[in-house]
Amino acid sequence: MTGAGTKDDPWQLTTAPGSSSYTMYRDEQAHPPLLVCQVGATRLTYLAAAVDDLVSWLREQGDWVDLGAADEQKPAAPGTVEAWGRDEGNPVGGWYGQRKGYRGRFGMYLPPLLEELGFVELTHEKRGNRVRAI
Repeated sequence: MTGAGTKDDPWQLTTAPGSSSYTMYRDEQAHPPLLVCQVGATRLTYLAAAVDDLVSWLREQGDWVDLGAADEQKPAAPGTVEAWGRDEGNPVGGWYGQRKGYRGRFGMYLPPLLEELGFVELTHEKRGNRVRAI
């Protein structure tokens, strides 16, 4: 694994298709703790609880789940990681993304972190990637 997941030594990650690199770290000083995702000049933040919550949800699914990454302004395909990351029925009651206007792309940026941490398997195709808990 590259990086320790801190601000000074963030995880070095790549999207599932391998088309974009980004960094992510856990900000324990934030209330509640956040995952800070830096994609070029764009900074996105997600609730840090997303790691454990998403792994638990994927285990419940018991099989491959489509990522379904979408911007906040676009609807998420039902049954995808992206849809779950916004759903009022998830453990936080809605969006894991915290920065208004940049709350989407949960399905793009969280699964590669979970793969790096050893919690999931992730496909790496040009399109239509999926994830499952291991």
